[in-house]
Amino acid sequence: MRNFLLIFALMIPLVFSAQYLLPNEETIFSFDTKNGKRMSLVKDKKNSYIQYRLGSKNHVEMEFPNSRTKESWKQFTYNSYHRGGGKQNAGMDLNYLSFSNNNYKYQLFRTYYAEDGSYAAGITVTDSKGKETEISGVYKTIKGCMCNLEDTEVKKEDFGL
Repeated sequence: MRNFLLIFALMIPLVFSAQYLLPNEETIFSFDTKNGKRMSLVKDKKNSYIQYRLGSKNHVEMEFPNSRTKESWKQFTYNSYHRGGGKQNAGMDLNYLSFSNNNYKYQLFRTYYAEDGSYAAGITVTDSKGKETEISGVYKTIKGCMCNLEDTEVKKEDFGL
């Protein structure tokens, strides 16, 4: 009985952590934030839905959209820009995914600028009055790539560069 309780106690964190990725899902893009949260953008393996999740390591605090349906793809907008040529051509790689929820706009980003060799990832949250809050990601924890959204049903938007 004691061994059973020990095994059960050790499995509790695994159950909570599993909320970020269900058995029928795969990660599109994820990272840990500098304030100890985890962001995961996941999709059903059969492309039935896409969903954003954010929270602590043991608890998903926000999921968007709430329902996991084919319509979820239309609730996100993806845009990207890539210019090669390295530092001498001011090369860059910019990827953004945005959605709106409860009068807030969320924009996931991953950027690289060759001129100074800087990399960044995070989430910009904008409230209804235009005030922005940036949640910085820990770059070395990134898994996946938003670039994989190119061939999906997510709305695409042109940068106009």
